Amino acid sequence: MSLDPIFWLHFWYLNPIVFSGEGAAGSNYGYANSGYSMYDEANEKLTESLRSKVTAIKSLTIEIGTEVKQQNKLLADMDNDFDSTSGFLGATVGRLKTLSRGSQTKLLCYMMLFSLFVFFVIYLIIKLR
Repeated sequence: MSLDPIFWLHFWYLNPIVFSGEGAAGSNYGYANSGYSMYDEANEKLTESLRSKVTAIKSLTIEIGTEVKQQNKLLADMDNDFDSTSGFLGATVGRLKTLSRGSQTKLLCYMMLFSLFVFFVIYLIIKLR
């Protein structure tokens, strides 16, 4: 049974007494009297590391959930705004169609020229900003 090299790296880092030669062969590497094996200590340290990572992931997941709820609320508000704007524009187009059916073509031309002028001024303001 071969163990992962990362396990041995963690084991060596967390248990330097084992590799320094300080423990005797029959003394369980300095843990004979305590009843606490070197594997248990390595396991505890790795468990604590895993616990801190899980806690960080949990807090990140909660933050992502909060952000998603805020974004969904913002999208719903934007949807309502677009619906009201499309209704307003539909009514305006209907009025323009009614106006164009009449004999007031001169007034319609003036309104179109005025609209183009306003859009041109807005374009210049945005462009020069």
